[in-house]
Amino acid sequence: MPLRRAWLCPIVLVISLAVTPVAGAATPEQVRNFFRAVQLDDARTVKAMLGSQVDPNEANPVGGEPALVLAVREGAMDVFQAVLAHPGTKVDAPAMNGNTALMMAAFKGNRPAAEALIAKGAAVNRPGWTPLHYAAASGDEGIAALLLARGARVDAVSPRASGSYTPLMMAAREGKEDMAVFLRKQGANPTLKNGEGLTAAQIAERADHKSLAKALAP
Repeated sequence: MPLRRAWLCPIVLVISLAVTPVAGAATPEQVRNFFRAVQLDDARTVKAMLGSQVDPNEANPVGGEPALVLAVREGAMDVFQAVLAHPGTKVDAPAMNGNTALMMAAFKGNRPAAEALIAKGAAVNRPGWTPLHYAAASGDEGIAALLLARGARVDAVSPRASGSYTPLMMAAREGKEDMAVFLRKQGANPTLKNGEGLTAAQIAERADHKSLAKALAP
């Protein structure tokens, strides 16, 4: 799971008649200034540059995140709202490792951002890692409940290359006992096995979360 790795994302170009086209590629200085403004939650500068100078889905050369993902990670909510409102923004524009703004909001426990993203059509279900995996890993039951209410698959499976984890397994690995109990009540299957053939209880045991392992045991 890419929670502890550098956040990278591809450049995604958006062409829309509803958006003022960018006159040529942004200069490196413009890009630096734009992403510095995102990190500083400088919505005024971001609004001035969006579309006219920098594509809203431009990748940050440092870290590789699009502005929407970076704003959520930094808690820059004024910028987040500005980028989300821009008609050229792709709400599910992923990082190179697959992370989306909704996944970041789930991991950061930012419910207002999660609600705003879902209202804009952000995908609750997607191939591989899902926002529910991230909510499970962070232990945010409120966001997990929100995602499930919007149809999130409780037993979604991460890519085989990254272990074939379900959200319940992520809660077990991270020692989030309340989350694990919550997911079980929501129908999560404790008998499923990851790529190593381990159940959620065995994953918790391996991570030395003994009480959680006991709670998850069949």
